[in-house]
Formats: sequence, structure tokens, C-alpha cells
Amino acid sequence: MMQQALQFLQDHNEIAFATCEGNLPKIRMFQIMKQEGTVLYFSTSAEKAVWKELQANPNVEVLAYVDNISVRCSGMVNFDVKDDVKRWIYEHNPVLPRLYSSYDQLVYFCLPIAEMDYFDLTPTPPIFKHFDLIAGNVGDGFVGARFKIQ
Repeated sequence: MMQQALQFLQDHNEIAFATCEGNLPKIRMFQIMKQEGTVLYFSTSAEKAVWKELQANPNVEVLAYVDNISVRCSGMVNFDVKDDVKRWIYEHNPVLPRLYSSYDQLVYFCLPIAEMDYFDLTPTPPIFKHFDLIAGNVGDGFVGARFKIQ
């Protein structure tokens, strides 16, 4: 099921991306620029508020949702992105070269996923799996009052 959740992210890279500004949540649409296993890569401008928010508080949550299926991931972003990955992101995203003349005009970060939820409302009962990638645990989540977790 974890591989299914990771594949879902690969297939649906347009996500809601949540940060904090002080004690207030901030959410915006973002794009996963590259995925290597359980690490998601992103790029933005150092001029944007999201970059300042990440530097002040690197804890984030992302959410992908399509056709009754959602995958939510959380963790702490990391600003250590190798130069070859930065170049790959710039060269493989058609929007970036339209907006920036060089890959080094952008800032890059990655999210090593710490926790991930896979939720599919299509079947009855729905499927809800929680993955704690740090502890290595997999659990079931609450799917409604009609269905008890076994």
C-alpha cells in the first residue's frame, strides 16, 4: 500500500503545500518537481514568502487529491539539494526556464517524508493507512462510525 501511495504522488504532482507563518497556517498549490523514493523535491524563488516561512519553520504538510483518493505527507524540509538534482529539476520543468534564465536563480529544498496517510473513499469500507516512515510502523486509521478497526 505504501508503494501505491508513492506512485499516486508520482502520478499527481500538483499538491496543496502547507507551511506556517508564525502561528498561522499558509497553504498554496505547489508542484513536486522530482521524486526519489520517499523524498520529494521542490523549487521556488528566494523572493517568495514560502521560502522565508520554510527557513523560519521547516515543518510542512502536503496533500494530493484526485477521484476520492488522497495522500497526505508531513515532515521537515531539508535545504541540502545536490547541484545535479537542481540542474535536473530546472531542465525537466518547462515552466522554470520560462521564468528564470538559469537554474541557480532558484532555491531548492526537499521533503524526506516522515509520515504519510493514504485514504481511498471509493470502496466500502474506505481504506485508510498511516505510514510512520521514521518508526517503520503502518497502521489503520478511522474510516467512519460504521466500521471498526479490527
